[in-house]
Amino acid sequence: MDLLPIRRAILSVTDKSGLAGFAAFLHENGVELVSTGGTKKAMTDAGLPVTAVDQVTGFPEMLGGRVKTLHPNIHAGILADKDNPEHLSTLESFKLKPFDLICVNLYDFAKAAQAKASLKDAVEQIDIGGPTMLRASAKNFHSILVVPSPVHYEAIVAELKANGMKATLPLRHKMAVETFKATSAYDAMIAGYLGQ
Repeated sequence: MDLLPIRRAILSVTDKSGLAGFAAFLHENGVELVSTGGTKKAMTDAGLPVTAVDQVTGFPEMLGGRVKTLHPNIHAGILADKDNPEHLSTLESFKLKPFDLICVNLYDFAKAAQAKASLKDAVEQIDIGGPTMLRASAKNFHSILVVPSPVHYEAIVAELKANGMKATLPLRHKMAVETFKATSAYDAMIAGYLGQ
């Protein structure tokens, strides 16, 4: 698929800079917004309609927030190949809708490490669901646009405006590369900290 229409998005971010404007742009252009915890609150406070992730999964956030997005109702919608009729048929059989954009940035592990938090406290800042969504989206860039940082919002908005709310394959490929760089750096930082 060369041009991917953007109709449904998950936003779940630690760095909320630029979030309200980016989310408002998506909403104003007919994109359904799905979100978690603090990100959902920030968007709701900005007057945007947002579907909570637990309405999609049918399960509440649990284990103190450790489990929110780790669910087939989320990941099937991220990993479905939109060029594969069997994948689309499977989604339909389970009454699931695909996602088109995943905007995620990760828990600030570096801040916890620099603050010399105890090992137990620092470990709580190791993001699991975020990297999982990022990597799944980057793997499936033929069918989804992944946004791993606020630094990309401006360029993505410009491209979507220029293409009638459709993301080109070169943009999706570029964002996949940026995503794998980000998750690799994140894991290397954690490994370095734990290996001290």
